[in-house]
Amino acid sequence: MQFDKTSQVVSQLDGADVVLVQCGRKITSEELACIRDTVRLFPNLSRKELAHTVCEHLEWLTASGAHKVQACLKLLDKLEAAGQVQLPPKRFKQRKSGAPTPPKRSTRTEPGPTISGELATVQPVHLEVVTGREATRLWNEYVDRYHGLGFKKPFGCTMRYFISSRRGRLGCLLMAGAAKSIGVRDRWIGWAEHQRLRNLPWVINNTRFLLFPWVRIQHLASHALGQLARRVRDDWDEHWGYRPVLMETFVDPAHYQGVSYRAAGWTLLGQTTGEGLRRSGRQYSTTPKRMFVRSLVKDFREQLCSDELTGKDPQ
Repeated sequence: MQFDKTSQVVSQLDGADVVLVQCGRKITSEELACIRDTVRLFPNLSRKELAHTVCEHLEWLTASGAHKVQACLKLLDKLEAAGQVQLPPKRFKQRKSGAPTPPKRSTRTEPGPTISGELATVQPVHLEVVTGREATRLWNEYVDRYHGLGFKKPFGCTMRYFISSRRGRLGCLLMAGAAKSIGVRDRWIGWAEHQRLRNLPWVINNTRFLLFPWVRIQHLASHALGQLARRVRDDWDEHWGYRPVLMETFVDPAHYQGVSYRAAGWTLLGQTTGEGLRRSGRQYSTTPKRMFVRSLVKDFREQLCSDELTGKDPQ
């Protein structure tokens, strides 16, 4: 049996005949036979439908309890290339042309009166979880209008917050999935590649942090970040069914130094290279960023370097 070099070949591990590891999942010879049978028994299913079916049979799930379809599709492609299965032809959907339409701006996100002074003047400050279509649209509009990076539709598990107070809303926060592979972070954690692939969902990224430009409250940013660290595990568990153990974020040194993150107990790991993941036929680069992390539990490193993390049970 031949697989490409990106598949880790293993034999007789933990008493099972493991033939390869895909995205951190150990595939045994018995499971490989199950995959072959599934492809053979359901010739009229699309590749995506096959992936859902294989995930259901193998109980191959994301941390939030959904089928791990993209990882399974990659596995099926590798098995087909190795001559182990014969998949149905790919069904191509016509892609929409042009860039995504940004949120429409309305009077409800017009600049407000200046709010300045000590933190005590706006207390109590709290993080408001954004739920519902209208609140989400409003959050998107604020971020697109006032954040330097604008709004880009996040994928996967996300958590939006408004930073709210008795003086009204003061800003926005977004938590989403972690960066796939960052050398400075991965060396600091000390996890092996298969552990990173398996346990990456337990690391979440603060991808947007915005205080509205008319809000000038001392120590508000670090105060909001402190609240985030205290509650995000419970919020994430309530919405996605598992509890992350580490937060990360990137700060552009051309514009910010990360002072608020430091004040809120985040650790500066170093600077990224500015190079993205290498994909066949694609190149991606950006300016180097400072990377900060904040642990959410004391034993985060032991958990991330283990095979013991479990996500949401399937429904």
